[in-house]
Amino acid sequence: MKVFVTGATGVMGRSAVTALISAGHDVACLARSQSAADRVETMGASAVRGGIFDPDVLVTAFAGCEAVCNMATHIPVGYAAIRPGAWRVNDRIRAEGSRLVAEAARVAGVRRLVQESVSLVYADGGDEWVDESSPVPVNRATEPMALAEAHAQSFAGCSRDSVVLRLGGIVGDDEYTRWRLARARSGQPIGVGPPEAWAHVVHADDVGSAVLAALDAPSGIYNVGAEPVRRRELAQTLAGAVGRNRSSFMSRTLVRLGGERLELLTRSQRVSSAAFVGATGWKPQYCELSTGWVEGVLAEVA
Repeated sequence: MKVFVTGATGVMGRSAVTALISAGHDVACLARSQSAADRVETMGASAVRGGIFDPDVLVTAFAGCEAVCNMATHIPVGYAAIRPGAWRVNDRIRAEGSRLVAEAARVAGVRRLVQESVSLVYADGGDEWVDESSPVPVNRATEPMALAEAHAQSFAGCSRDSVVLRLGGIVGDDEYTRWRLARARSGQPIGVGPPEAWAHVVHADDVGSAVLAALDAPSGIYNVGAEPVRRRELAQTLAGAVGRNRSSFMSRTLVRLGGERLELLTRSQRVSSAAFVGATGWKPQYCELSTGWVEGVLAEVA
Protein backbone atom coordinates (compact mmCIF):
# COMPACT_ATOMS: atom_id res chain seq x y z
CA MET A 1 0.00 0.00 0.00
CA LYS A 2 1.21 3.51 -0.74
CA VAL A 3 0.96 5.51 2.49
CA PHE A 4 1.69 9.19 3.11
CA VAL A 5 2.85 10.38 6.53
CA THR A 6 2.89 13.97 7.78
CA GLY A 7 5.01 14.87 10.80
CA ALA A 8 7.45 12.13 9.79
CA THR A 9 10.45 13.56 11.64
CA GLY A 10 8.63 13.82 14.97
CA VAL A 11 8.44 11.08 17.60
CA MET A 12 5.12 9.66 16.41
CA GLY A 13 5.92 10.13 12.74
CA ARG A 14 9.27 8.34 12.97
CA SER A 15 7.65 5.44 14.76
CA ALA A 16 4.90 5.26 12.14
CA VAL A 17 7.29 5.41 9.19
CA THR A 18 9.51 2.69 10.68
CA ALA A 19 6.56 0.35 11.29
CA LEU A 20 5.01 0.97 7.86
CA ILE A 21 8.25 0.37 5.98
CA SER A 22 9.00 -2.74 8.03
CA ALA A 23 5.58 -4.08 7.00
CA GLY A 24 6.43 -3.56 3.32
CA HIS A 25 4.43 -0.42 2.59
CA ASP A 26 5.57 2.26 0.14
CA VAL A 27 5.89 5.36 2.32
CA ALA A 28 6.15 9.02 1.33
CA CYS A 29 6.51 11.89 3.80
CA LEU A 30 6.15 15.65 3.97
CA ALA A 31 9.39 17.52 4.66
CA ARG A 32 9.60 21.27 5.30
CA SER A 33 13.38 21.48 4.79
CA GLN A 34 16.18 19.67 3.02
CA SER A 35 17.52 18.38 6.32
CA ALA A 36 14.10 16.93 7.11
CA ALA A 37 13.96 15.38 3.65
CA ASP A 38 17.36 13.80 4.24
CA ARG A 39 16.19 12.31 7.54
CA VAL A 40 13.07 10.91 5.89
CA GLU A 41 15.07 9.29 3.11
CA THR A 42 17.49 7.82 5.64
CA MET A 43 14.49 5.99 7.15
CA GLY A 44 13.74 4.49 3.74
CA ALA A 45 10.81 6.71 2.72
CA SER A 46 10.55 9.22 -0.11
CA ALA A 47 10.27 12.91 0.73
CA VAL A 48 8.00 15.61 -0.68
CA ARG A 49 9.12 19.14 0.09
CA GLY A 50 6.39 21.38 1.46
CA GLY A 51 4.34 22.33 4.49
CA ILE A 52 1.08 21.18 6.01
CA PHE A 53 -0.56 24.57 5.42
CA ASP A 54 -0.12 24.47 1.61
CA PRO A 55 -3.25 22.79 0.14
CA ASP A 56 -1.85 22.52 -3.39
CA VAL A 57 1.28 20.75 -2.16
CA LEU A 58 -0.83 18.37 -0.10
CA VAL A 59 -3.17 17.42 -2.93
CA THR A 60 -0.25 16.75 -5.28
CA ALA A 61 1.64 14.82 -2.60
CA PHE A 62 -1.36 12.64 -1.69
CA ALA A 63 -2.19 11.71 -5.30
CA GLY A 64 -1.96 7.96 -5.77
CA CYS A 65 -1.84 7.22 -2.03
CA GLU A 66 -4.29 4.80 -0.50
CA ALA A 67 -3.87 6.14 3.02
CA VAL A 68 -2.69 9.31 4.75
CA CYS A 69 -1.47 9.27 8.35
CA ASN A 70 -1.49 12.73 9.91
CA MET A 71 1.01 12.60 12.76
CA ALA A 72 2.03 16.27 12.67
CA THR A 73 2.39 18.09 16.00
CA HIS A 74 4.67 20.66 17.63
CA ILE A 75 4.55 19.92 21.36
CA PRO A 76 6.48 22.26 23.71
CA VAL A 77 8.53 20.42 26.32
CA GLY A 78 8.96 21.09 30.02
CA TYR A 79 8.31 24.50 31.53
CA ALA A 80 8.27 25.98 28.02
CA ALA A 81 4.78 24.51 27.77
CA ILE A 82 3.35 27.05 30.24
CA ARG A 83 4.81 30.13 28.58
CA PRO A 84 2.36 32.48 26.82
CA GLY A 85 1.91 31.46 23.20
CA ALA A 86 3.85 28.21 23.62
CA TRP A 87 1.04 26.13 22.12
CA ARG A 88 0.16 28.45 19.24
CA VAL A 89 1.96 26.44 16.54
CA ASN A 90 0.73 23.08 17.78
CA ASP A 91 -2.85 24.34 18.08
CA ARG A 92 -2.75 25.62 14.51
CA ILE A 93 -1.38 22.32 13.24
CA ARG A 94 -4.17 20.40 14.93
CA ALA A 95 -7.04 22.80 14.24
CA GLU A 96 -6.21 24.12 10.77
CA GLY A 97 -3.59 21.66 9.53
CA SER A 98 -5.83 18.65 10.18
CA ARG A 99 -8.62 20.29 8.16
CA LEU A 100 -6.31 20.93 5.23
CA VAL A 101 -4.98 17.38 5.35
CA ALA A 102 -8.48 15.89 5.39
CA GLU A 103 -9.67 18.12 2.54
CA ALA A 104 -6.59 17.43 0.42
CA ALA A 105 -6.92 13.70 1.02
CA ARG A 106 -10.53 13.84 -0.15
CA VAL A 107 -9.63 15.79 -3.29
CA ALA A 108 -6.72 13.44 -4.04
CA GLY A 109 -8.95 10.36 -3.84
CA VAL A 110 -7.38 8.91 -0.71
CA ARG A 111 -9.51 6.18 0.85
CA ARG A 112 -8.22 6.11 4.44
CA LEU A 113 -7.16 8.81 6.88
CA VAL A 114 -5.45 8.10 10.21
CA GLN A 115 -5.40 11.06 12.60
CA GLU A 116 -3.39 11.21 15.82
CA SER A 117 -5.06 12.48 18.97
CA VAL A 118 -4.53 12.04 22.71
CA SER A 119 -6.47 10.39 25.52
CA LEU A 120 -5.89 13.48 27.66
CA VAL A 121 -9.13 14.83 26.17
CA TYR A 122 -11.15 12.68 28.57
CA ALA A 123 -12.60 14.06 31.78
CA ASP A 124 -11.23 12.94 35.12
CA GLY A 125 -12.61 9.45 35.65
CA GLY A 126 -11.31 8.71 39.13
CA ASP A 127 -10.83 4.95 39.50
CA GLU A 128 -13.42 4.10 36.85
CA TRP A 129 -12.37 2.69 33.48
CA VAL A 130 -12.42 5.18 30.62
CA ASP A 131 -13.48 4.05 27.16
CA GLU A 132 -14.38 5.77 23.90
CA SER A 133 -17.87 6.61 25.17
CA SER A 134 -16.57 8.48 28.24
CA PRO A 135 -17.10 12.27 28.54
CA VAL A 136 -14.80 14.60 26.60
CA PRO A 137 -15.13 18.16 27.95
CA VAL A 138 -13.92 20.81 25.52
CA ASN A 139 -11.99 23.86 26.72
CA ARG A 140 -9.29 26.06 25.20
CA ALA A 141 -6.67 23.40 25.76
CA THR A 142 -8.59 20.51 24.21
CA GLU A 143 -10.45 22.35 21.44
CA PRO A 144 -7.67 21.92 18.82
CA MET A 145 -7.65 18.17 19.46
CA ALA A 146 -11.43 18.03 19.23
CA LEU A 147 -11.29 19.88 15.91
CA ALA A 148 -8.65 17.52 14.54
CA GLU A 149 -10.85 14.56 15.45
CA ALA A 150 -13.92 16.20 13.90
CA HIS A 151 -12.08 16.94 10.65
CA ALA A 152 -10.98 13.31 10.42
CA GLN A 153 -14.49 12.05 11.12
CA SER A 154 -15.94 14.32 8.42
CA PHE A 155 -13.61 12.62 5.93
CA ALA A 156 -15.34 9.27 6.42
CA GLY A 157 -18.14 8.22 4.06
CA CYS A 158 -18.54 7.47 0.34
CA SER A 159 -16.12 4.53 0.54
CA ARG A 160 -13.69 6.54 2.68
CA ASP A 161 -12.58 5.54 6.17
CA SER A 162 -11.08 7.56 9.00
CA VAL A 163 -9.44 6.30 12.17
CA VAL A 164 -8.65 8.54 15.13
CA LEU A 165 -6.06 7.23 17.58
CA ARG A 166 -6.32 8.66 21.09
CA LEU A 167 -2.81 7.88 22.23
CA GLY A 168 -1.60 7.69 25.80
CA GLY A 169 1.25 9.88 27.00
CA ILE A 170 4.40 8.80 25.16
CA VAL A 171 7.27 7.34 27.17
CA GLY A 172 10.50 6.28 25.50
CA ASP A 173 12.69 7.95 22.91
CA ASP A 174 11.14 11.43 23.08
CA GLU A 175 12.07 14.85 24.43
CA TYR A 176 9.52 14.92 27.24
CA THR A 177 10.82 11.62 28.63
CA ARG A 178 14.38 12.96 28.45
CA TRP A 179 13.31 16.12 30.28
CA ARG A 180 11.65 14.15 33.06
CA LEU A 181 14.60 11.78 33.42
CA ALA A 182 17.05 14.69 33.63
CA ARG A 183 14.91 16.35 36.33
CA ALA A 184 14.59 13.10 38.25
CA ARG A 185 18.34 12.59 38.17
CA SER A 186 18.87 16.03 39.73
CA GLY A 187 16.24 15.37 42.39
CA GLN A 188 13.59 17.73 41.01
CA PRO A 189 9.86 16.89 40.98
CA ILE A 190 8.51 15.15 37.89
CA GLY A 191 5.05 14.03 39.00
CA VAL A 192 1.95 16.09 38.18
CA GLY A 193 -1.42 15.87 39.90
CA PRO A 194 -2.61 13.46 42.61
CA PRO A 195 -0.13 10.58 43.05
CA GLU A 196 -2.95 8.02 43.21
CA ALA A 197 -4.56 9.23 39.96
CA TRP A 198 -4.31 7.03 36.88
CA ALA A 199 -2.16 7.81 33.83
CA HIS A 200 -2.53 6.40 30.31
CA VAL A 201 0.85 5.75 28.68
CA VAL A 202 2.21 4.26 25.46
CA HIS A 203 5.76 3.42 24.44
CA ALA A 204 7.04 5.42 21.47
CA ASP A 205 7.61 2.24 19.44
CA ASP A 206 4.02 1.10 19.96
CA VAL A 207 2.70 4.25 18.30
CA GLY A 208 4.03 2.97 14.99
CA SER A 209 2.51 -0.49 15.35
CA ALA A 210 -0.83 1.15 16.21
CA VAL A 211 -0.71 3.29 13.06
CA LEU A 212 0.04 0.16 11.06
CA ALA A 213 -2.94 -1.63 12.63
CA ALA A 214 -5.15 1.40 11.93
CA LEU A 215 -4.79 0.76 8.18
CA ASP A 216 -7.19 -2.17 8.64
CA ALA A 217 -9.44 -0.80 11.39
CA PRO A 218 -13.10 0.11 10.87
CA SER A 219 -13.76 3.86 10.92
CA GLY A 220 -13.94 5.24 14.41
CA ILE A 221 -12.16 6.65 17.43
CA TYR A 222 -9.91 4.32 19.42
CA ASN A 223 -7.84 4.53 22.59
CA VAL A 224 -4.28 3.28 22.20
CA GLY A 225 -1.88 2.50 25.02
CA ALA A 226 -0.44 0.11 27.56
CA GLU A 227 -2.01 -0.81 30.87
CA PRO A 228 -2.74 2.40 32.83
CA VAL A 229 -0.57 3.10 35.87
CA ARG A 230 -0.86 5.22 39.00
CA ARG A 231 0.95 8.53 38.63
CA ARG A 232 3.02 7.67 41.68
CA GLU A 233 4.22 4.51 39.92
CA LEU A 234 5.01 6.43 36.74
CA ALA A 235 7.11 8.99 38.59
CA GLN A 236 8.88 6.33 40.65
CA THR A 237 9.67 4.23 37.58
CA LEU A 238 11.32 7.17 35.84
CA ALA A 239 13.19 8.14 38.99
CA GLY A 240 14.33 4.56 39.52
CA ALA A 241 15.64 4.40 35.97
CA VAL A 242 18.19 7.11 36.82
CA GLY A 243 19.14 5.67 40.18
CA ARG A 244 16.83 7.67 42.44
CA ASN A 245 15.00 5.84 45.23
CA ARG A 246 12.34 8.51 45.59
CA SER A 247 10.36 10.78 43.31
CA SER A 248 8.37 13.91 44.05
CA PHE A 249 5.43 15.82 42.60
CA MET A 250 5.10 19.41 41.43
CA SER A 251 3.37 21.74 43.87
CA ARG A 252 -0.29 22.61 43.48
CA THR A 253 0.71 26.26 43.10
CA LEU A 254 2.88 25.49 40.08
CA VAL A 255 0.16 23.31 38.58
CA ARG A 256 -2.36 26.14 38.96
CA LEU A 257 0.07 28.51 37.23
CA GLY A 258 0.16 26.08 34.31
CA GLY A 259 -3.55 26.67 33.71
CA GLU A 260 -5.70 24.46 31.52
CA ARG A 261 -2.74 22.90 29.72
CA LEU A 262 -1.17 21.51 32.88
CA GLU A 263 -4.56 20.61 34.32
CA LEU A 264 -4.89 17.98 31.60
CA LEU A 265 -1.91 16.16 33.10
CA THR A 266 -3.55 15.98 36.53
CA ARG A 267 -6.69 14.10 35.47
CA SER A 268 -7.16 10.51 36.57
CA GLN A 269 -7.61 8.53 33.36
CA ARG A 270 -7.75 4.76 33.64
CA VAL A 271 -8.04 4.34 29.91
CA SER A 272 -8.91 1.06 28.22
CA SER A 273 -7.60 0.17 24.75
CA ALA A 274 -9.83 -2.90 24.51
CA ALA A 275 -11.87 -1.56 21.57
CA PHE A 276 -8.78 -1.10 19.38
CA VAL A 277 -7.41 -4.50 20.37
CA GLY A 278 -10.75 -6.10 19.55
CA ALA A 279 -11.09 -4.33 16.20
CA THR A 280 -7.55 -4.92 14.94
CA GLY A 281 -5.81 -7.54 17.07
CA TRP A 282 -3.17 -4.94 17.96
CA LYS A 283 -1.21 -5.55 21.13
CA PRO A 284 1.50 -3.27 22.48
CA GLN A 285 5.02 -4.66 22.61
CA TYR A 286 5.41 -2.73 25.86
CA CYS A 287 2.34 -3.83 27.82
CA GLU A 288 3.25 -2.69 31.32
CA LEU A 289 5.41 0.24 32.38
CA SER A 290 8.95 -0.61 33.49
CA THR A 291 12.40 0.98 33.53
CA GLY A 292 13.10 -0.96 30.33
CA TRP A 293 10.95 1.56 28.46
CA VAL A 294 13.66 4.20 28.80
CA GLU A 295 16.87 2.16 28.58
CA GLY A 296 17.63 3.54 25.14
CA VAL A 297 17.77 7.18 26.29
CA LEU A 298 19.47 6.87 29.69
CA ALA A 299 22.93 7.60 28.30
CA GLU A 300 21.66 10.91 26.90
CA VAL A 301 20.59 12.19 30.34
CA ALA A 302 23.68 10.98 32.23
